[in-house]
Amino acid sequence: MAHKVVIPLNGEEVAPRFDLAAEVWIGRLNAEGGLEEERIVVLPQASAEALCHLIVSERAKTVICGGIEELYYDYLVWKKVAVIDSVVGRRAEVFRAFLEGRLESGTVLFERKVRR
Repeated sequence: MAHKVVIPLNGEEVAPRFDLAAEVWIGRLNAEGGLEEERIVVLPQASAEALCHLIVSERAKTVICGGIEELYYDYLVWKKVAVIDSVVGRRAEVFRAFLEGRLESGTVLFERKVRR
């Protein structure tokens, strides 16, 4: 069975807030764990309820997001969706970390630029 991963977006980055994301990246993994298909869905407006409906109707197994309200977190977990929250970074880097098994809640994948 295919494993679908959903990442709410703000441009090329993980959306800082689940309820404000109007774009969503959906990736489907094959049995070997490789990316089989990917697409971006644009919602008519940002809505946590619409996003939850999309996640459940897509039968996603994992959601990777930034901040998410406890109500929506609990709902998705109740629907047996793994939620990795408080993630910061560009979508491609975050997804790579997920595939490599090194992504967990609270992961920050931005390099800080130090001015000298």
